[in-house]
Amino acid sequence: MRGRHEPVRGRHEAPPSSAPGRRAPTREVAAPAPEPSAGPREASGGKKQNFMHGAAILTVGVVIMKLLGAIYKVPLGNILGDYGYGIFLATYNVYNIFFTLSTAGLPVALSRLIAEADARGEESLKEKTFRSAIGTFAAIGLVFSLIMFFGNRWLAAVYLVKPDAALSVRAMAPAILLVCLVSAYRGYCQGNGNMIPTTVDEVLEVLFKVISGLAISAALVHAGKGLPEASAGAILGVSIGSVVSLGYMIVYKRRNYRRSAAVGDVKDSALKIAGTILKIGIPISLGASIMAILSSLDPGICHSRLATAGFSEHEAGVLFGVYGKVQTLFNLPAAFMTPLTIAIVPAVAGAIAKGKREEAEKTSEDAMRMASVISMPMGVGLAALAFPIVNVLYPNSHPAGPGLLRIMGLASFFVCIVLMENAILQASGKERLPMIALITGSLVKIAVNWIIIAIPSINIYGAPVGTLIGYLCMAVLDYVFIRRALNQNPNLVKAFGKPLFCSLAMGMSAVVIYRLADLLLHGAGKIGLALSMLLAIAAAVIVYLFAVIRTRCVTGEDFRMIPGGARVGSILHIR
Repeated sequence: MRGRHEPVRGRHEAPPSSAPGRRAPTREVAAPAPEPSAGPREASGGKKQNFMHGAAILTVGVVIMKLLGAIYKVPLGNILGDYGYGIFLATYNVYNIFFTLSTAGLPVALSRLIAEADARGEESLKEKTFRSAIGTFAAIGLVFSLIMFFGNRWLAAVYLVKPDAALSVRAMAPAILLVCLVSAYRGYCQGNGNMIPTTVDEVLEVLFKVISGLAISAALVHAGKGLPEASAGAILGVSIGSVVSLGYMIVYKRRNYRRSAAVGDVKDSALKIAGTILKIGIPISLGASIMAILSSLDPGICHSRLATAGFSEHEAGVLFGVYGKVQTLFNLPAAFMTPLTIAIVPAVAGAIAKGKREEAEKTSEDAMRMASVISMPMGVGLAALAFPIVNVLYPNSHPAGPGLLRIMGLASFFVCIVLMENAILQASGKERLPMIALITGSLVKIAVNWIIIAIPSINIYGAPVGTLIGYLCMAVLDYVFIRRALNQNPNLVKAFGKPLFCSLAMGMSAVVIYRLADLLLHGAGKIGLALSMLLAIAAAVIVYLFAVIRTRCVTGEDFRMIPGGARVGSILHIR
């Protein structure tokens, strides 16, 4: 498989009609330059990587961020307790609406336009597109920040039905503007096929969020402040991390990418370019924000329907709090899917812009397979080891936690598949179709939650069941869209068959090892539980790697596309 290779300077290749808002230049062009035989090219000082190479770099960042996130959210959950963490989670949910509206689609649109311009060698257009984007992103971020800052009491009391979250909502407001600005820089680098700055930037952001957020919240609790104040202190760390993040990206772009002095030669006006970005990005943002809005409605729906089921306000708050803790684990597989979805957009868009439709289709199919290889074992693992995972990470939490995680673990796989399917459609110029799937799945989730949470014997377990069914509907619809709109027919057996076999073998081995270890270490209390879990995880990793190698889920070609992969593949005897 070839990733998104370097553009041939001077070649005129008009993009297909699926790339909205772009038109072929009419000026005279020089003779084609010879295409380098191998290796990434440096464009304007920035290092370019192929699809799998870029995804691998981003994945390293995700691993680091997840470790830092565990350092942040696990102790924070224990500092704030179930009720205080419920305040924190509710605030994050309303933040995610504005965050998603302002950053989910626009960076994807920018990345796609930059990749298309880069594929045609139009450096001036790349620079002008970025300048138009930074102004657009800043205006949107400022509006949303002001809404959160001045409308914090209404959002907390009316929308979240959690008045205690008002201070936390206001503390989160500056982060929206900062993240919007950062997203413009990330989209520019990603469109150039360079994933390194995004990786470093995200790690810096999370690192400073962890340090400042935990320090502030712990200090407030120690000073005797209430849970609303402690939650706001933890959330303030998000803004602090965003300041550091923006500073890094500004410095990186100035040092590594030359600013073109010929942006005036670009025929498209800045306003027209901004309109193109919005035309592509708004449907993506609206579609993605549907799930963010849905998550923000979860507190109100859960509390209301739990009250109908006979639970008191405090009991409902505790149940929703433990559900929020489990959601942190549920989001883990999707976080590892993000690198693939970020890398595939410029890879597919660049291939289409150069007229290489077959390359775009192969990249899409390989991405679906890798999505399954990565997400399926994680989902099965969360379900199989739900009891020790919850009780080790969140001791003394409500006993509903493990049961919630079992369902959410299964749902996480479909979340990852939906993310990848959406990225394929968006990169191919069909950004409106994922919105249809998301709306449909969201309505299904709301309906399921509304009906079954109110059943006393099901109660809070209805929330993850609704999530599972909703995302399953989205995955099916997206697959239909890919087949019909893109005229592609992804091989589902190839994409899911072998990973499913390997994941089931892994899950069964994890359960067996955990139970044997738990019998031997049962008298060791919490330490024994943690050791049993770690032994089971280690066994699961070994079994999965062995099964993947034997069944050739991952090929030698895949390994050769990542840094140092050829050597690893040779050691593992993968051809």
